[in-house]
Amino acid sequence: MQYGICNLSIVPLRFEPSDKTELVSQVLYGDYFKVLEQRKSWSRIRLAFDNYEGWIDNKQYVEITEAQYFSLHEEFPILSNDLIEFVQDKNNQLYPVTLGACLNGLHLLEHTFDGVTTNSIRDKKHLINTAFSFLNAPYLWGGKTPLGIDCSGFTQMVYKLNGYKLLRDASQQATQGEALSFIEESEPGDLAFFDNNEGAIVHVGIIMKDNYIIHAHGKVRIDRIDHSGIYNAEKRMHTHKLRVIKKII
Repeated sequence: MQYGICNLSIVPLRFEPSDKTELVSQVLYGDYFKVLEQRKSWSRIRLAFDNYEGWIDNKQYVEITEAQYFSLHEEFPILSNDLIEFVQDKNNQLYPVTLGACLNGLHLLEHTFDGVTTNSIRDKKHLINTAFSFLNAPYLWGGKTPLGIDCSGFTQMVYKLNGYKLLRDASQQATQGEALSFIEESEPGDLAFFDNNEGAIVHVGIIMKDNYIIHAHGKVRIDRIDHSGIYNAEKRMHTHKLRVIKKII
């Protein structure tokens, strides 16, 4: 088994070993992983944080040892807490890193960082303030940063920055936590999940107070939520059908 760590800011994780295929997620600076299969130009990896799998370009990561991988895995994540910051290598070259980048591997990459970090489990009340950091970020399928993010990437990163682990996709996140019977039982920070006509979970957002929700749809935005789902006041219609509300914390 081989292991690797991402040494660049935002690296595409692809469905197949080709730049032309679907972006299923992103590998952020400092994310480390197992290499499940290695080809000439691509590697299929499994991320340590959420066990998500996909293909990454071999030019966009560096190999680490098994001992280094498990050493990182035993540490609580230290994350960049600025929208955009920089790490510096031994040649004084700068590399941009985004909000939520993992800094535990700085010593392995011989990089330094002097920005703001977070590495603690925060109270649930902080989730909404963190969510506001992504407000108006454009929607990007597979995205995980303020420069482009999808609905489940948004919820995962908000929880991650507060010390909690969510799985990657909305359908996976819907398997976590405790289901609530009524929207009135929810509190800010709970997750609301929405399904399509076939009953598949296709969307997720974070409940706010007073029947509002913040979610990634076109951009990270705030809308109303009721028993039917998300109501977009601009369109004067419901855009998503509510399936279940889950209390994660």
